[in-house]
Amino acid sequence: MESSQEAGMRIGEVAAKTGVSVRALRYYEQQDLLHSTRNPGGQRQYPAAAVERVRLIQRLFSVGLPSRTIREVLPFADSGSAPPELLELLAAERDRLDRQMTDLRDVRNRLHDCITEARNHDGTGSPS
Repeated sequence: MESSQEAGMRIGEVAAKTGVSVRALRYYEQQDLLHSTRNPGGQRQYPAAAVERVRLIQRLFSVGLPSRTIREVLPFADSGSAPPELLELLAAERDRLDRQMTDLRDVRNRLHDCITEARNHDGTGSPS
């Protein structure tokens, strides 16, 4: 197995090890989040470190960061540093998520009010 890692992993291997679809891996490359080389047959080859990179990308997506922000965060993750500009970027993303959560809560409350009004209007006070 060591020789396949030295030569690089194919896209299907990275997908299997990370639980991410091949399509998602191609998207990560299009977004400049992940890099591969090509073997003489034209197949993508990833270094062993790609598995951890994909897991990090997944974690960053899971907290709501868009790919453009992830692209900016990855170099800092590689270096292990957290300069002020990174912290400002992340704080701005947190504030964006806070606004989205407030908006969603407002929409949910309006929907709840509509449901309550409809239930009361049909006279039964219970779902129709």
